[in-house]
Amino acid sequence: MKISLIGKKIGMTQIFDEKNRLIPVTVVEAGPCPVLQVKTTESDGYNAIQIGFGEQKAQRVSKAMNGHFAKAGVNPLREIAEVRMDDQPTQKVSDVLTVTLFEAGQKIDVIGKTKGMGFQGVIKRWGFSGGPAAHGSMFHRRGGSFGCREWPGEIQKGKKMPGHKGDKQRTVQNLEIVKIIPEKNIILVKGSLPGANGNTVIIRTAKKAEIKK
Repeated sequence: MKISLIGKKIGMTQIFDEKNRLIPVTVVEAGPCPVLQVKTTESDGYNAIQIGFGEQKAQRVSKAMNGHFAKAGVNPLREIAEVRMDDQPTQKVSDVLTVTLFEAGQKIDVIGKTKGMGFQGVIKRWGFSGGPAAHGSMFHRRGGSFGCREWPGEIQKGKKMPGHKGDKQRTVQNLEIVKIIPEKNIILVKGSLPGANGNTVIIRTAKKAEIKK
């Protein structure tokens, strides 16, 4: 069964395992995530469940969404996500998903947004070398010539140029759960996760099996 939870990245720390090895871990507060809606092939054309996370004030939510939460019998939530299912979902509206669905040693995928770094030039964004550092060259940290006089006579899509760096959704696959603390809704994940502390992340069962060489 596919399992997914919405959570919040708390930060990084380190713990010792049973063999006294130091392991860097990321602390994630995951769930509880109430089920807001159940979708099936008969009613919506596909199987999925909609889950939520994080309390929100009612005045900060639209009337339509307040009605949606009221229909599910839960308080307004800050984050909503849809989890696709292969088969018809067994969950029901108002069911609550918690970290107890996962276990230590399990492989997971974590989806999150990377840190935004604003507008950056080609040297910082793409690692360009730049031009001569001598005076008068007028070509120090620029990208050089982007145009083309011959075919196609335009800048092709995908050209590495200055622009917004970061703030993109990324998925880190096959991470390992080191420890679960159910009473605090905490999951300790081995390694680092995308995004800054406090960012929303989605934890799901790993889609790809780990490839061992």
